[in-house]
Amino acid sequence: MPQDVYDKVIMLAKRRGFIYPSFEIYGGVAGLYDYGPLGSQLKNNLENLWRYFYIYKDSCLEINTPTITLYDVLEASGHVDEFTDLTVDCEDCKLSFKVEDIIEDESSIQQAIKDETLICPTCGGKLINPHPVNLMFATKIGIGKTRDAFLRPETAQGIFTGFHLLYRYAREKLPFGVIQLGKGYRNEVSPRQGPIRMREFSMAEAEVFFDPNNKSHKNFSEVKDHILYLYDNESEFQLTMEDAVSKGVINNQALSYYMYLTQTILIQGGVDPKKFRFRKHADDELAHYAEECWDAELFSERFGWVECVGIADRSAYDINAHIEASKTDMYAMRRYESPKIVKHKKIVPKMNILGPKLKDKAGDIKAIIDEMEVTGQIENLTIPFEGEEYLIPKDAYDVVEVEEKEAGEKFIPHVIEPSYGIDRILYCILEHNYKEIEKENESYHLLSLPYQMAPIKTGVFPLIKDESLTCISEKIDKTLREHGISTSYDETGTIGRRYARMDEIGTPFCITVDHDTLDDKKVTMRNRDTREQERIDIDALPDFFKKQK
Repeated sequence: MPQDVYDKVIMLAKRRGFIYPSFEIYGGVAGLYDYGPLGSQLKNNLENLWRYFYIYKDSCLEINTPTITLYDVLEASGHVDEFTDLTVDCEDCKLSFKVEDIIEDESSIQQAIKDETLICPTCGGKLINPHPVNLMFATKIGIGKTRDAFLRPETAQGIFTGFHLLYRYAREKLPFGVIQLGKGYRNEVSPRQGPIRMREFSMAEAEVFFDPNNKSHKNFSEVKDHILYLYDNESEFQLTMEDAVSKGVINNQALSYYMYLTQTILIQGGVDPKKFRFRKHADDELAHYAEECWDAELFSERFGWVECVGIADRSAYDINAHIEASKTDMYAMRRYESPKIVKHKKIVPKMNILGPKLKDKAGDIKAIIDEMEVTGQIENLTIPFEGEEYLIPKDAYDVVEVEEKEAGEKFIPHVIEPSYGIDRILYCILEHNYKEIEKENESYHLLSLPYQMAPIKTGVFPLIKDESLTCISEKIDKTLREHGISTSYDETGTIGRRYARMDEIGTPFCITVDHDTLDDKKVTMRNRDTREQERIDIDALPDFFKKQK
């Protein structure tokens, strides 16, 4: 069978140290990959490009939270019940498969099994027993007395559970955004698509909090004329951001703005604009938390259109869920022009009764009760604390009506979430920039990566292995590295072979030190894409690279 572009890219990626299967000496594990020296730097470059737009262009805050997440958190968020795939098992080889990988219309799965038309793609046996499988990796925290937990399926929940602290840090002003980059985990049923479907993957997520009464964006007017590439599940079309919002194709400015930001990042990162589009989720495929969602899809010759970024209006779902589950005040405040006097009910703990019952936990539980709002009749007052539920006896508290001065009204913020699958984007960037050309009757591979994405910015070569040339070359290499410019020093093989090695890993420039350098203190700079060469002063090299984009 002839190799397709996926085979060629994966072979190059493994040979040249971009990405390769983990634990191969022990047979490997589907869905787990290592990033090699070049792949790690390529990944860093993409993540730093992403950071540039979200931190410096959009003023987001960056945090880091644990990859181990409590069961309670993911139960509240809906992942325990909803994070599932419908799965079938092979009667003969015992392998399992996702239904959506076997049959397009899930509604006909029962009929397909009844008709015995579902065949195992591995051994040809019958596929039986359709059942949902939760895709989270379960674990326990602690030894002896433990708490149930999971490896996180997304970074978002770590942001939501800390919203009340982040809101104070942002001086209680909306909108504000919080970003997080890190690992996510999904125990895929049958990962057979290389870096497209991984069990441990890298995510870059932003949670941007808005007043639900105002989902405008301060930068929208500056970029409203930019064109977005859209697909409504029927046809592809292009609209300006302003037209997309005014015509109701996209519900609000905020969602449109983060679609623009995503499109800009991906195209600057090396995605082919002809292989990029935003696809709108139909109502029947929206996630349990989403009010509206658009996927940034990238085209792969083997896999077709691949979802690489999801941009969702999560409304108030997550924070509301955590308020209800944790009984914590995570509301935002819409301030009045002047304070108002209002009456409301409040729970007042009787510490002379509560203290002896709860002992050292009494103070913490009192603090939780003090923050609670009373909206109806209290039947049973139960307080969750440190993984346990504490029933507060009716004789241990009073419900009183109080008058208080209020500075504003509380509300639950809405969230716009752009969520990026870094590994999928990286694979598509490699595929979109992979080229084969014929040179001297040989197949010649080239990665046309943008300068800012290239793991190595320049090769540094002495024309021949001569001490007078290698001494200068090594000094240039050292100087550039001290200026933060990644280089690859190479003095072996013909100059043509050295150029070819650099072209294959996407290096945009090569510097050659020749005998003329000894006299004129200049080097030959070769451009990967144009093949043009020019002479440049050695002293001007750091500035030359710092001006590249």
